[in-house]
Amino acid sequence: MAARWLVASTVLGRPVTDAEAYPHICGRLLAADNARSGRPVLLRRRDCAACAQGRHERQHGQAQAARLTTSPAPPERTRTMPDNPLLTAALAHAERGWHIFPLRPDDKRPAFPDHTTDDCTGRDPRCRASGHHLGWEPRATCDPDRIRRAWTARPYGIGVACGPSRLVVVDLDVPKDDGDAPTGEWAGACDGRDVFAVLADRHGTPTNWVAGFGPDGTAAAGIDHTYTVLTGRGGTHLYYRHPDDGPALRNTAGTLGPLVDTRANGGYVVAAGSTVTGRPYRIGLDADTAPLPGWLAARLIPAPLPPQRPVVVSLPTDRSGAYLRAAITREADRVTTAPAGERNRALYIAAVALGQLTAGGSLTETDASGVLEQAAASAGLGSVETARTIRSGLAAGSKRPRQVAA
Repeated sequence: MAARWLVASTVLGRPVTDAEAYPHICGRLLAADNARSGRPVLLRRRDCAACAQGRHERQHGQAQAARLTTSPAPPERTRTMPDNPLLTAALAHAERGWHIFPLRPDDKRPAFPDHTTDDCTGRDPRCRASGHHLGWEPRATCDPDRIRRAWTARPYGIGVACGPSRLVVVDLDVPKDDGDAPTGEWAGACDGRDVFAVLADRHGTPTNWVAGFGPDGTAAAGIDHTYTVLTGRGGTHLYYRHPDDGPALRNTAGTLGPLVDTRANGGYVVAAGSTVTGRPYRIGLDADTAPLPGWLAARLIPAPLPPQRPVVVSLPTDRSGAYLRAAITREADRVTTAPAGERNRALYIAAVALGQLTAGGSLTETDASGVLEQAAASAGLGSVETARTIRSGLAAGSKRPRQVAA
C-alpha cells in the first residue's frame, strides 16, 4: 500500500485503501509514536493528498468540467429528524440558549437576508414586517418551531450569533501558507493555538493542547474545560460566556496575537454540525460554556472613546423648537439605551424618524447625522457600520416627509 494511504489509515484509526477516495486528513493530529520527530504533529493542508488533488483540479479546470458533465445530485432528504443531522444540531444549539440563523449550504455566509441595508427595497417579508432592513443578527432565534421550518426546507449551515447568545468565541486559526506563520515575539509558534497557549501561560493558566486533543482530533480536555469546536481547516473555536458586567465586547482581529481573533457582539461563528466547502465543523469538547477568564476580558475591553464634542443644533424657541428638541432627544436615547445586538437596528429606526423631519424641512441633514453619529459612538457602534446605517435610514425617512406645526 502506498505511504500516503498508510498515513491516512494511521491518522483516522481505520483501514484506508486506494479503493476509496482519499480522505481529508488536514487538521488531524498524527500521534507521537507515528511521527518521525517523536512528537505529535498537527497535519496541515500541504500534508493532505486530498487537498493537493483539489488544487490540481482547480488549476486545470477539471472540477468545472465535471460539474458541467455530471447530472446534479438528488436533493438531500431533510424532512425527518433521523435524516436531518443539521436540524438535530441546530435544535441542540438552541437548547443551550444560543441564537442561531441559517447559513448558505456548505458556506460561511448568511442565507438571509440576501441584500444589504443600502439595497433593501422592503420586498423581503421580514424587512417588510419590521418596517426596516433586518440583518442576520436580529433574525437569529432559539424558537424551535422557526428552526424546524428553516432546516426542513434546505440543508442550511448553522450560524451562532454571539451577541444575543451572550458568547465570546476565541478563534484560533492555522496559517493559510508558510508566509502566514507567526513572527517576532511569537516566532516558534505554529498556529493560533500556540499563540494562545503562550498568552494563557503568561497569565497563570497554562494549556496542554497535546494532552487535550487525541490522535483522532477529538478533545479529552480543553483549556478551562469549555465548549470547543474544531473547524474545517484545522482551527479551534473556544466558547466562553460574556461577562455580566463591564462594557460589551466586540469582534477583534489579531488584538490578542497573530492568528487569534474573537467574535462577540456584532459577530457570528459557524456552529458544529455544519460544513464549509465540504469540511465539517465538529465538537471537540462537549462541555458547559466557561466564564470568560478575567485576564482575557481585560485585554478585549474596547479602547475608550475620545472626548465627544456635543452636537449643538440651533432650534427655534417656540413650540416647534420644543417639539424638535424632544424628538432629537428621544431618538438619541433610543440608540444609547438599546441592548446589545439591537443597537444597529435602533440606529436605523432613529435615522428614519429624523429623516422624515429632515425631508419636511424642520431639521438639516447635517444636524440629524451629527446627533445620530454621536449617539452611535456612545453605544459602541463602529464608524463604518454607523455611516452606512444612518445614510440608509435618512434615505428611507425622506420618502415620508413630516413637518412640525408652528
